[in-house]
Amino acid sequence: MRRYQSIRTIAITLALVVVGVSSRASFCESVKVEGVIKARNGDTMTVQLSTQSEIIILLTDTTQVGQVEGMFKARRKNMTMAALIPGLEVKVEGNYDEDRKLVANKVSFKGNDLEDAEKIQAGLHETKVQNQEQQAELEKQNEALKAHNEELQKQQAQLTEQQQKIAANKAAVDAAIARFGQLDDYYIFDEVTVYFANGKTKVDPKYNPQLIELAQKAAKIQGYMIQVEGYASSVGSAALNQKLSQDRAANVTNILLQQAHVSLTRMLAPGAMGESNQVGNDKTAEGQAENRRVVVRVLQNKGVAGSVTGQ
Repeated sequence: MRRYQSIRTIAITLALVVVGVSSRASFCESVKVEGVIKARNGDTMTVQLSTQSEIIILLTDTTQVGQVEGMFKARRKNMTMAALIPGLEVKVEGNYDEDRKLVANKVSFKGNDLEDAEKIQAGLHETKVQNQEQQAELEKQNEALKAHNEELQKQQAQLTEQQQKIAANKAAVDAAIARFGQLDDYYIFDEVTVYFANGKTKVDPKYNPQLIELAQKAAKIQGYMIQVEGYASSVGSAALNQKLSQDRAANVTNILLQQAHVSLTRMLAPGAMGESNQVGNDKTAEGQAENRRVVVRVLQNKGVAGSVTGQ
């Protein structure tokens, strides 16, 4: 009888060991997924799969990011995590941790996909500026309506027509914002503009304290991201100006990383905007100087901001 109980105890123990080993093995199981980055929030990114479902990917300092090149996609170029921007189609290899979260070991993408995603980001920024201008115009019209209400009886017909136009414009703005969804769903908390001499890409040291102070302010914001966009005047060839804007954005980014100690996971890929979005008159020296710039913004995803407010 005692021998039977001993054998039964050993069998149960072995079964529990097998279950434990199997459970730990499942955590180490390698997983591959493909999809489009829908959002980035520091060391996590949301990827929308072909099944329309979403998965949260965890990024670490050991995550390898690469761009595949060539006709047969046989060459791999190492990239930084700053290249992982919303709109980019990626392949992710990783393992589930004990909390069943997918930790990325490798993230790869094609070169032309990165170019397409950067173009989307540039287009979204320009559209956001247009939407802000339209919203400002709507606010002005609303102020005008308040003044016209005092003469409502005399101007009722005109007022009704204006209200219809305002409603139509506002609906158009809201529809445009809804189309862009989470890719453009950020609050702008602060920004610094760095100006450059003609044909130059080196950052004037006088801007270093401003960039460091901006980074210190950003660190107090939960889930913040930093956006860097370089611009050039339209003087000279478009190709040269595109290269100037790219180098200017890269040099400002290096200051944020090396001197302000901003983590790579907090940086969006530097944008080379070239001659787009001219803010000054390029027919004058003063206007050209205004257009040779890099704009650094501190952003917070509205979804993150909403979750903080709700706590």
